[in-house]
Amino acid sequence: MEEKYFYGTGRRKETIARVRLMPGKGAIVVNGTPYEERYTRTEYRYAITRPLVVTDSLNKYNVVVKVTGGGMTGQAGAICMGVARALLQASEENKLKLRQSGLLTRDSRAKERKKAGLRKARKAPQYTKR
Repeated sequence: MEEKYFYGTGRRKETIARVRLMPGKGAIVVNGTPYEERYTRTEYRYAITRPLVVTDSLNKYNVVVKVTGGGMTGQAGAICMGVARALLQASEENKLKLRQSGLLTRDSRAKERKKAGLRKARKAPQYTKR
């Protein structure tokens, strides 16, 4: 028997999250571990569950995520977007709620490149007058 699931990809900074949404009791597993163990800060947990809360489907789906690259903040943001896209695939009536919450918009901010003659992207070496 082939299990039916909905798929969504989320990206943020250097992170890519591949999300699968399956009908279930509401378990969220990230890279083989429950998300509560992996993300201890409440902001990260809130970001991950936000699309499910907005669409009132927190205990309707099990979420399985494979996430690579980036740090904790980027991963949480990428998972959030992946879940939102998967929910959109699951039901088209979720589109308005997700769009109004800003969950379908890609956050394009990324690290700025280092420029020649500077220490970092914008930090210049110390200036001495004399």
